[in-house]
Amino acid sequence: MTSSALTGRPDVGDLAPDFTLRDQFGQDVSLSAYRGRKSVLLFFYPFAFSGVCTGELGGVRERLDEFLTFDSELLAISCDPTYSLRAFADQDSLNFPLLSDYWPHGAVSSAYGVFNEVKGSPERSSFLVDTEGVVRWAKHNARHEARDLYEHLAQLRALT
Repeated sequence: MTSSALTGRPDVGDLAPDFTLRDQFGQDVSLSAYRGRKSVLLFFYPFAFSGVCTGELGGVRERLDEFLTFDSELLAISCDPTYSLRAFADQDSLNFPLLSDYWPHGAVSSAYGVFNEVKGSPERSSFLVDTEGVVRWAKHNARHEARDLYEHLAQLRALT
């Protein structure tokens, strides 16, 4: 894997770092399980229950049929423990995978170059990975700036 020398983030055209994380139900989810089957939108977010993250993930919930298709999957990743993610999903009716990068703390976020060591959480970043496991698009927002879900859907549609 090559990556941007300044950020450690995988560049467009790089093989996406593989990972296995637990979802809000305690089930293991691996990026490589989608290879050859679906494109995957990785949706790193700082914290469950925080204002911007709650709004963003609520927006995904409202348009879930557009994000999750026969050709695509969305995996939302934070460093919250699985128990917190389950409570968050239950409270906000989030019925898509919320993955815990809790332990080793931030390992996957670090592999993608988006772990903020001072805050102990990922930055607000997205990576679109094609069916071959290659990063095809990436977007990084300021922590306080919500993502443009229309832009994300347009990139997902263009790839699938």
